[in-house]
Amino acid sequence: MTDQLSRVFAALSDPTRRDMVARLTDGDASVGDLAAPYEVSLQAVSKHLKVLEDAGLVSRSREAQRRPVHLEAEVFDLMTTWIERYRQRAEERFRKLDAVLAQMNDQLNDDQNENELQEGTAS
Repeated sequence: MTDQLSRVFAALSDPTRRDMVARLTDGDASVGDLAAPYEVSLQAVSKHLKVLEDAGLVSRSREAQRRPVHLEAEVFDLMTTWIERYRQRAEERFRKLDAVLAQMNDQLNDDQNENELQEGTAS
């Protein structure tokens, strides 16, 4: 996986990493803060953060003794652009399907009305 979009989706495929990203939307956090809700070692959390960092989703800076983890929100623009392109295509296909179904429904109603008229005049 060499392209960034693939790395981002791969990083977000893990529920723990998705949860970390969701928690970082509230603000920067330390590794310890991010590790708190999980029953895993700090080393395991650091590995998760490394995957997120390699994908460009988070960065770590140095502030005195601590290294807060920061969410890089602009990466979501890349994902949004990709998703939006395919959402628009899917919506267009659904609009076409809706039109075909409406036409079929109109034809069915026309046929039923014609049959009712023919049955009424045959009596």
